[in-house]
Amino acid sequence: MTLPEDSTSGAGVETQTGVRGVKSAARTVEILELLASRQNRPARLRELSDALGAPRSSVYALIRTLVEHGWVRVDPTGTLYSIGIRVLLAGTTYLDTDPYLRIVQPHINDLSVRLDETIHFGRLDGEDMVYLATKESSQYLRPFSRVGRRLPAYSTAMGKSLLAERIETGIGAHVPAQLTPLTPNTLADHEALVGDLRLTRERGYAIDNEENYAGVKCFAFALHYSSPATDAISCSVPISNLTEGRTQEIVEAMKRTKQAIERMAPMDLSATAGI
Repeated sequence: MTLPEDSTSGAGVETQTGVRGVKSAARTVEILELLASRQNRPARLRELSDALGAPRSSVYALIRTLVEHGWVRVDPTGTLYSIGIRVLLAGTTYLDTDPYLRIVQPHINDLSVRLDETIHFGRLDGEDMVYLATKESSQYLRPFSRVGRRLPAYSTAMGKSLLAERIETGIGAHVPAQLTPLTPNTLADHEALVGDLRLTRERGYAIDNEENYAGVKCFAFALHYSSPATDAISCSVPISNLTEGRTQEIVEAMKRTKQAIERMAPMDLSATAGI
């Protein structure tokens, strides 16, 4: 996100919606998003200043305020910054109050137990899929949680299940101009991606064929309680565990879970009305 420059860091600037925003507030959000995108890699002040294209002094003033209030933490040397605990508390509140997660969670837990595979629930946010819930397989536990992680929509099964529903209206808002391959199998060509999305729409579900992680195949279904759909569920399976029969078993079980979730989930009336 690039902000128009202003001679005063706190001055109002005109946004695309015509509403005057506060530049320092927008830059504060930029700092948090930048630190979050780095995951486990702390940043130095110079890195933040260069990435934001902002004077080091103004970035320092904002980040010190964020440190004081717990939104950013600093290491003992006082030179490395990373996300603070307040961000976790805000994220937890989002999950606790989401009307769909409380419905989806028991279903993906049950599905994971039945299949003994890893099941995910995610939401489309800009060009990324954000993981809101994961139930791990007992066969291969990971030492970290996927909740809150972001992955490109174009390379994930969940993302492609949602992009497939936007082919006619346009996927530009959710797909970058340059597709960066995450593995040798990632579809890094727009024409190839659109072709795959058309096949996804015809098939009724999406497939990530080792496009995010080598050795892992993923199947996903969009959840239709809003229009267009913004949420999806997926199942990640090691390629070594897949046979034609096992694939069919997974797809059929996921389809039943998708239908059960949609029957229970409240319809997003604002989305269907185009509000």
